[in-house]
Amino acid sequence: MWIQITLTALLVAALPLSIVWVSGDVNKYRKLVFVTLFLTFDLILFGAFTRLTDSGLGCPDWPGCYGAANPFISHAAISAAQSAMPQGPVTHFKAWIEMIHRYLAASVGILILAQVIIAWIKRKKFAGAPLFALALLFFVALQGAFGMWTVTMKLQPVIVTIHLLLAMLLLAMLAWLAARITAQTSIERVEHAALKLKWPARLAWLILLMQIALGGWVSTNYAVLACTDYPLCQGVLIPDMDFEQGFSLWRELGKTAGGEYLSFAALTAIQWVHRNFALLVVMSSGYVALRARHLSGMQRVANLILAVLLIQFCTGLAVILFRWPLPVAVMHNGGAALLLGLMTVLNYRVQSPVDLRRN
Repeated sequence: MWIQITLTALLVAALPLSIVWVSGDVNKYRKLVFVTLFLTFDLILFGAFTRLTDSGLGCPDWPGCYGAANPFISHAAISAAQSAMPQGPVTHFKAWIEMIHRYLAASVGILILAQVIIAWIKRKKFAGAPLFALALLFFVALQGAFGMWTVTMKLQPVIVTIHLLLAMLLLAMLAWLAARITAQTSIERVEHAALKLKWPARLAWLILLMQIALGGWVSTNYAVLACTDYPLCQGVLIPDMDFEQGFSLWRELGKTAGGEYLSFAALTAIQWVHRNFALLVVMSSGYVALRARHLSGMQRVANLILAVLLIQFCTGLAVILFRWPLPVAVMHNGGAALLLGLMTVLNYRVQSPVDLRRN
């Protein structure tokens, strides 16, 4: 089974690796980083689709599906589970969603392993790249472990949320590496005045990461529709809420730490905190982006951040008002990933602004 899954992942990774190989870019390592970044973003989108379609337990074992490498082989077992629980988590459709997600994740791991090999072979050319590539490999391995625990621990909310955060951090690391490689060949001049944005940008990035964690907590606890109006929640500014139950981390899905069913007040607390914390993201990221718009070499990334902030607000509002439509919910997850990547690039650009033509 392991060999079959590995071969499938290699087959999936063959296309992006081929794109890198035939590329006219003389710096193949740079091309590989950008292709890996793109595929990691796609993986986060598909992971959101997997979660939002309740396909996380489409294959209730790991790494295969009912002990097989793909749902074709385990057709009989899936059919039996679907017949026993027609509304349960196991269907042929959900099994394929879950396994495709795993194949994509494994292919990202293969691309990062290729980065490690290239970075070590050309370590004299890419200063510091081997250690950074090893850090990426560690992160993707840790991400795989949490992917396994997500299944074996039956979608325990804290495990699923950490799984999401690790994926976002992996994307941020790849975005940082891509920004660094781009800076080595860019002809833009970045002003030293940008140094004044260094700490505000770092704070805004941290606030955004906390908001992503809160968003993951909302999604994994199925608390999206605890408030179906905006800006009020259940018709009032401050509804009845249970923060102790809602933010008790180590518990089963839908249960309190004591094993009782989670109250609606707890779900309300989760949703209410997420929607109000979003205001801090808008203020902090918006402030940094508006400041960056006035600096040479920063306008493009700043404008993109402002645009994604607006889109995120619209998709977040649409998720609530239109009762969680799947395409919009996936877009909202993708917008969070894109915003984190852009804020990571901006943080790189303001940490040590120089005339990049000298590099």
